[in-house]
Amino acid sequence: MSHKPTIILVHGFWGGAAHWGKVILELAHRGYQSVHAVELPLTSLAEDAERTRKMVAQQKGPVVLVGHSYGGAVIT
Repeated sequence: MSHKPTIILVHGFWGGAAHWGKVILELAHRGYQSVHAVELPLTSLAEDAERTRKMVAQQKGPVVLVGHSYGGAVIT
């Protein structure tokens, strides 16, 4: 039995976690049971990366990070 990874979605600078709503629904439809969207404080790159690191650390098993626009810098 294969387990799908947890997916963590990181929004861009002018967005928010809610912008991933349709993506989360589509991923759930495709069988991904653990999908999360980080709500970044957008106060600094360091703080945004730390918020994302904390969410990753809470997961068990493999994690796939997906970043949109500024979120790409955060996950890097």
